[in-house]
Amino acid sequence: MDKEIGRISKNPDTEIVIRVDEYLGKVGITIREFVKSERYTGFTKEGTLVPFNKFKEFKQCINAIDEKDLENLQVKNTEESNSHKSQTKISDVEEVEF
Repeated sequence: MDKEIGRISKNPDTEIVIRVDEYLGKVGITIREFVKSERYTGFTKEGTLVPFNKFKEFKQCINAIDEKDLENLQVKNTEESNSHKSQTKISDVEEVEF
């Protein structure tokens, strides 16, 4: 029995799909990407299966994530990205003869 739990949009062409299913005789939670493009529509090859007997441990780990930690890291990365954009290296400047 396969049961889709949900989809999370990663970008306009890709979704992260979470399902309860069986893969190669192992039951668990599968997390895979599903892409929609001109060349291919379907699941990517890569993904992960959290085995049934490890689900409680996995759930505890997810529930232990503090959203404030994620927000702080996002702010830090945005600030660093903006800082790098405002800095121009001499090697990035094109040499022009007058």
